[in-house]
Amino acid sequence: MDNDMRGIRQPNVPSRMLDFSLRFWVAVILTGIASGLGAIAMMTTLHTVQHLAFHYQTGEFSAAVARSTDSRTVFVLVLGGLITGVGLWLIGRYLGGTGGEPTSVVWTHAGRLSLARTLLSGTLSEVTVGLGGSIGREAAPQRIGAASGSYLGRQIGIRQDQSYILIACGAGAGLAAVYNSPLAGALFATELYLGTISLILILPALLTSGIATAVSWLVLPSHAVYLVPQLPHATASLMVFAIVLGPVIGLISAGYVGLIGWASDHRPKKWPLLVEPLVFFAVLGLIAIKYPLVLGNGVDLAQFAFTGHGVLGFFAILAILKVLATTGTLRSGATGGLFTPTLSFGAALGAFLGRAWSILWSGPPDASYAIIVAAAMMASAMEAPATAIVFILELTRNIQGIMVPMLLAVVGATLTARHFNLRSIYSARLNPEQGEPLPQKSAMET
Repeated sequence: MDNDMRGIRQPNVPSRMLDFSLRFWVAVILTGIASGLGAIAMMTTLHTVQHLAFHYQTGEFSAAVARSTDSRTVFVLVLGGLITGVGLWLIGRYLGGTGGEPTSVVWTHAGRLSLARTLLSGTLSEVTVGLGGSIGREAAPQRIGAASGSYLGRQIGIRQDQSYILIACGAGAGLAAVYNSPLAGALFATELYLGTISLILILPALLTSGIATAVSWLVLPSHAVYLVPQLPHATASLMVFAIVLGPVIGLISAGYVGLIGWASDHRPKKWPLLVEPLVFFAVLGLIAIKYPLVLGNGVDLAQFAFTGHGVLGFFAILAILKVLATTGTLRSGATGGLFTPTLSFGAALGAFLGRAWSILWSGPPDASYAIIVAAAMMASAMEAPATAIVFILELTRNIQGIMVPMLLAVVGATLTARHFNLRSIYSARLNPEQGEPLPQKSAMET
């Protein structure tokens, strides 16, 4: 019987495993380097703008905002709206766009990415975040990584079908470099961009993300993004919480994705870009006087939720304001990521739900609830559960004790979200004028 089994191929080892040529692997290595350098450039831009705007040095950005005068906070946000609107108007009028949407290119196998325009629009995106816009900082490095992969693929002469893999790997590498999460970045490239996790796809994704992360260490931090203490093992209270609240998080996530889609579909064009960002950012500045945690990508809000400092109602207010600030920033026309805003919304919501749950049934520290809900929110909103789980692990560390309830919540949330809304925070943002994207699938299936 053993001899008979030798001729059976393992399902995850395709016969076309050696189709990748040497030039493809050269392109993978160069894309990893370019993605890491792009992440360094974008984060340097972000920190420079934050320093000029609020004298931010180290620590929490929101603390620097809180130390500023009310008039300075409002002035900086108004300036952010002005620069965002004028910048996007100029890019649209004279360059014809922001460089292309990597997810759309990979999913539809149509369109093209411009490295030059992506660098320019990415810089503008980081300026928007640095001046307080409630949008993610990771979009620019992700798109620069994708555009770098597209450019290098064309220059080196990579086959068209494999160029989409290179674009996806570059996008994941840019994300990995920003958050020091190489494994999650590789899964992001395969699960979300390419629609499947297989041996033939994960290897280039791992190599690209690993190289990009190592390059980013030249300047960017190599420690965990969030400081979370070692959490105790899951209790019965936490297990039941995950089972009961998972579907609830999925329902909330479906509504959140719907808001993202609405905001993206109603972004201003042409001359309204000169007005609407200015008005919204002025309102956001007034809100930030009392709630500075809603500004920026949300990393401080998530850390605040993970530490558990705050009363029940305050977490509820922060969760609501973060959703409104993020969708409003998108609606005003600004470009940027949704990864950390989604995570921070989930963390604040989890801290609120955890506090409420503990009144009925005492359990572990608040951080456990915040992390579980953050993971469930990310998984269901991204439609990428494996990626979300690994991101949470790499971003926080020391949370193995709550792995089982986290998995339960992620499954319940993702299944529920898919029942009510088949879109993700990525597909919901695609321009409807470009047509609906093809279902996510492996680029090797073409």
